[in-house]
Amino acid sequence: MHHSRGKSKNSKTAQAPKQKISYEKKVDSAITEYSVRALNWLRKAEFLMSAPKLSLCVEDTGYEIAFAGRSNAGKSSAINALTNQKQLARASKKPGRTQMINFFSLGNPDQRLVDLPGYGYAAVPEKMKLVWQKELENYLIHRQSLQGLVLLMDIRHPLQHFDVMMLEWAYSRQLFVHVLLTKSDKLNRGPASKVLQEVQQQLRKMKLMFSIQLFSSMNKQGLEELASVMAGRLNFTLEQATEYDLDSIPEASIHDFNETDEPLEELELSTESDSEHVAEVSIHDLNEAEEPLELLEQNEFELKAADELNLNKRSAD
Repeated sequence: MHHSRGKSKNSKTAQAPKQKISYEKKVDSAITEYSVRALNWLRKAEFLMSAPKLSLCVEDTGYEIAFAGRSNAGKSSAINALTNQKQLARASKKPGRTQMINFFSLGNPDQRLVDLPGYGYAAVPEKMKLVWQKELENYLIHRQSLQGLVLLMDIRHPLQHFDVMMLEWAYSRQLFVHVLLTKSDKLNRGPASKVLQEVQQQLRKMKLMFSIQLFSSMNKQGLEELASVMAGRLNFTLEQATEYDLDSIPEASIHDFNETDEPLEELELSTESDSEHVAEVSIHDLNEAEEPLELLEQNEFELKAADELNLNKRSAD
């Protein structure tokens, strides 16, 4: 005879719906509020001016944070994502198109973002590369309002030659650096975290105690963390945030970012002789770089015309 048995206590427990246990670290609500408000504040960014050299830059007062990195590290996309504006910084399919120092104001001209010319790979003559590098050096050394750098590196190719050079320059000048490992959406979570740890270890070996994070313009990973770091350096306060309507911020979509990835062969220096040549371009050697006359001798009329053209293009967009 078959005897039916009731379900044991253990089997009932096993079939009961399981509650999810969260191991996520609780975030201080005050820090969260500051990050969110800082991000909304950064979305007030407006184009201020472009300058081909340090002497023609906006007045050296107030606070500014500069974005630096290889030409294909995603600088323009990061700025556009951070400010939630499609073309505040012009993202190009070809790296090396940012040829001037570009300034963006944040509600007032004394708090600024700066987009520096990309270094490393650029499809321009070697003589022009030296000019850009010289002006980049001048800016980093002599700009008194510069509060720090956001140094962008493609997460798949971090710590390239010029990245290390930039880190060493910043350290020698006691300049704050926040490292952004961009395009983190190109890797799964595990591999991305592994790269983050490896780069942190390398920085410690070089005795460079700079902050670092993962970032993706495409899926908006790391926006609030970046905004919080930048706002602190730019002297942003919550009093400033109350002057801005937080509900008026439109959402960005993944279609807003059009920078494409460059092949690895274009990222790396193609020959050993090229590597030797780049190594010779040091912070000391760049002072001796000869600049083309057409860049040095731009008169005031031409510069004003260029500024008007920049403003008209952005108005048309």
